[in-house]
Amino acid sequence: MPDLEVVLEPVDNIRLANLCGVLDENLRQIESAFDVTIARRGERFAVHGDTARSQLAAQALRQFYGRAGNHLSVDDIQLGLVEIANRTEPLLPAAPALLTRRSELHGRTPRQVEYLRNIQDHDITFGIGPAGTGKTYLAVASAVDAFERDLVERIILTRPAVEAGERLGFLPGDLAQKVDPYLRPLYDALYDLMGFDRVGKLFERGSIEIAPLAFMRGRTLNNAFIILDEAQNTTPEQMKMFLTRIGFGARAVVTGDLTQVDLPRGMRSGLREARDVLAGVRGLAFTEFHKEDVVRHPLVARIVDAYDTQAARVARAEEEKKRERGDA
Repeated sequence: MPDLEVVLEPVDNIRLANLCGVLDENLRQIESAFDVTIARRGERFAVHGDTARSQLAAQALRQFYGRAGNHLSVDDIQLGLVEIANRTEPLLPAAPALLTRRSELHGRTPRQVEYLRNIQDHDITFGIGPAGTGKTYLAVASAVDAFERDLVERIILTRPAVEAGERLGFLPGDLAQKVDPYLRPLYDALYDLMGFDRVGKLFERGSIEIAPLAFMRGRTLNNAFIILDEAQNTTPEQMKMFLTRIGFGARAVVTGDLTQVDLPRGMRSGLREARDVLAGVRGLAFTEFHKEDVVRHPLVARIVDAYDTQAARVARAEEEKKRERGDA
C-alpha cells in the first residue's frame, strides 16, 4: 500500500513537538487507534496502512496540529481520536452543556449524545454496554448537572456489593469502610466532577449518599437523582425493588455491562430481565453502547471486540453440538 504524505503548514517547531509528544507517544497513540504506521521527517509525515484508515490518521494529524499550540496530553489525543473515528456517522443534535467542574465534558460519540439526551428527557434511563463507554461517568455528570441546577435535592449512588470473581473475605472497619471498595469508582467520578472538598461537605450535609443496593429496600426516593451502577450483578428481585423506589421529582439511571456478570452460575441478571420486560414501557429509555463508543485506550475497543468474537464463536459451537445431539 502506498504511503499517504501529510505536510503540516505553516511550520512551527513548538506545535510539531506538542503534536508528537514525548518520545513520539502521541504519534504512537494515533498509530494504535487506526492500525497504521507513521514516519516523520520535519513537518512531513508518511502514513502507511489501509487507505481509509490512513486518511483518518491524516485527518487526526491535521486536527491535532491545529490544537498543538498548547501541550497535548495522552487523554487529549485519545478523546480526540474517539471523536474522529465516530465522525463518519451523523451526530445527533448536541445535548445541553453539563454544569460540572469539567467545562469541556460532552458526548464524544453519537450514542453518548443520545444517552445524555435520554437522561434529560426520561425519568428512568438504562445505559447498557461494554467497559469504557462512559456509562457511569456520564450518568454521574448528569446527576451533578441536575443538582447544580437545583432540579434535584440529593444525589444517591448505589451498586450491588458483588465481588468480580474473587473472594475478599472479611473486610475490617465500620460499615462505610467495608463497602467503600465496591463504591470507589463512584467516588472517583464525583471528585473529578465537583472537587474533593465540595464532595466532602455535601456528604456531611446528606446531599450526596452512596450505599450498597441492599440499603435501598423500604425507601421512597423523592426529588433525587439515583444511579444504579454495575446493574448486571443485580438479581431480578433486586432490580424490581430498585425501580419501585423511584418517588416524585426523582430521576434514575441504571448502568451495566451484560458481558461481565459476576452472579453465581445459573442466576439470571436483573438487568437482562429488565431490558426484556420493560422494553415497551413508556417513560423509560434504553441506550445500547458498542465497542465504537469506548473512550479509553484504543486497545480497550480491540479487547472488547476480541472477547465478543470469541463469545460468538463459542455460541455457534454450542448450537452445532445441540443440532448434532438432536440429529442423533
